[in-house]
Amino acid sequence: MTQFWADVVFLHWRYDPGEVQRLLPAGVTVDTYDGSAWVALVPFRMERLGLPGLGPLPWVNTFPEVNVRTYVHSGDRRGVWFFSLDIDLRLPTMVARTVYGLPYCYGTAHHERVGPIVTTGVRRRWPRGHRGAGAEVVVATGDPVDPTDELVHFLTDRWGLIATTRRGSLRYAAVDHPTWPLYSARVLHLDETLVEAAGLSRPMAEPHVMWSPGVDVRVALPTRRGVAHQLNGPRPRVSSAGCR
Repeated sequence: MTQFWADVVFLHWRYDPGEVQRLLPAGVTVDTYDGSAWVALVPFRMERLGLPGLGPLPWVNTFPEVNVRTYVHSGDRRGVWFFSLDIDLRLPTMVARTVYGLPYCYGTAHHERVGPIVTTGVRRRWPRGHRGAGAEVVVATGDPVDPTDELVHFLTDRWGLIATTRRGSLRYAAVDHPTWPLYSARVLHLDETLVEAAGLSRPMAEPHVMWSPGVDVRVALPTRRGVAHQLNGPRPRVSSAGCR
């Protein structure tokens, strides 16, 4: 699918790798930097969602999204692992869950930028597990970040996603986009329960925060190639949360 990710906010926290690993299925291993796993809350605005050659889909091509994610590898693939993705449209929720095996959730959401201030709000309504989980985020954008910073590279240089099918097998979908234009940001207000709803402890430290005006994106169809073989392995312990 083709799309544009606009006004992307990255809020990252350090976590003990063992805490994150216990939420992952067999065949998926959490990536670490400086001895820590990193979990992110990422609000943005999806725009021009469509199919290659056909243009944006009618009625459902633009909507806010807030996802909770970490970074993993499986076989020879590295990518993003999503614990949850909250949006305010039912049809994209069903399509993404069916085609990509992604744990999309439905509820109310908004995401907008006025000048240097980016404001996000989301409240989950479906699935019923952790219904009412949500987030209120306000950040102020700042100056460009150092593109050679190793942590920035680790957190954003991800060119694919890894997910499981309902039968428990692993899939990888390549994600292609230009290099992120990234800026520093600072939190003005943060009240969220989505990370806890994913099965993780409540983040206590100040997050590492960045903002990007956005990139054009193309997401390939999922494939088995390159990921670890998984058959009847243990399901993630977050199966009743995180929108699964």
